[in-house]
Amino acid sequence: MSSYRTVVVGTDGSEPSLRAVARAGAVASDSDARLVIVCAYYPMPAREVEQASDELGDEAFQVVGSAPAEATLRDAADVARRAGAHAVDTSAAVGAPIGVLLAAAEREAADLLVVGSRGLNTLKGRILGSVPSEVSRRAECDVLVVRTTR
Repeated sequence: MSSYRTVVVGTDGSEPSLRAVARAGAVASDSDARLVIVCAYYPMPAREVEQASDELGDEAFQVVGSAPAEATLRDAADVARRAGAHAVDTSAAVGAPIGVLLAAAEREAADLLVVGSRGLNTLKGRILGSVPSEVSRRAECDVLVVRTTR
């Protein structure tokens, strides 16, 4: 296996995506590579932001804007460090997962992009396309698809 300098992995905070993060952390550790964990998100519509502010008051920041994605990234960074990664950076970005992952891989000059396998064998994935298959097709670096379903 070649040695990687920069590894990018995506997470949505789900258990399967955290298994991919753990594998990416282990690969980064083995290669002494920098690991960049990415979380794509969509901002809440203004009406939902208003409702959250009304209901949560000063605590609304926890569910508005990038706060949920940032919390997801903190948890994922902990998983990656437990798997052995030393240099861990995180990035939350507005947009669809495929575009956000590919942009991060390009921006970070990634040698390896890691994604989970969830969606590869679902009907929805076959009809609409899945993150792993589309990223594998379009990425300009190596792609590791981690078996995340049991």
